[in-house]
Amino acid sequence: MRLRRCGTNAVLVEVDSPGEVEAVRAALAAADLPDVVELVPAARTVLVETRPGGLGAVRAALAGVDPDHRAATTSHEVVIPVRYDGPDLDLVAETAGLTPDEVVDLHSGAEYRVAFCGFAPGFAYLVGLPGPLRQPRLDSPRTRVPAGSVAVAGEYTAAYPRATPGGWRLIGSTDAPLFDPRRPEPALLAPGHRVRFEVVR
Repeated sequence: MRLRRCGTNAVLVEVDSPGEVEAVRAALAAADLPDVVELVPAARTVLVETRPGGLGAVRAALAGVDPDHRAATTSHEVVIPVRYDGPDLDLVAETAGLTPDEVVDLHSGAEYRVAFCGFAPGFAYLVGLPGPLRQPRLDSPRTRVPAGSVAVAGEYTAAYPRATPGGWRLIGSTDAPLFDPRRPEPALLAPGHRVRFEVVR
């Protein structure tokens, strides 16, 4: 674990894996430090912003973090209904050496966790993807991926909250309201949430 000062009231915690990111995020959330303003996890970092004078308590809390063990915290579960009708479903199946139905069973049978958010408002990177579905991005990205597309790329799966360019492999679609700026919490998914995909026939 490496700490890098970011301005006067923030520190960037650098680690080596998504599991370690979650361990740091969960431990700091569980510590409930009163001066922490925001925790921003990413693929291999956690940015911690505090009120003036709050970094000392953050450093003290981090000293007790075991990056190999996630702190026990209550996490919200979100179930996202999915029609497995994506244009790359057959490609994912062929690459994995599976049938399309087996891809659906694998993807919908796993439990995921939001590792971090980024790329676009409401876009959540979910970890927990079964090994055979961990596949590279497309060689040529699409100029427009429809909103609600459910996709896989590398170690992640995600659902696109709005139409954007993208190179992930599309295996399905959902009507779940992934991002709505009119809601008190605009994004449906937040770091630490548990996520399941439910098959819509």
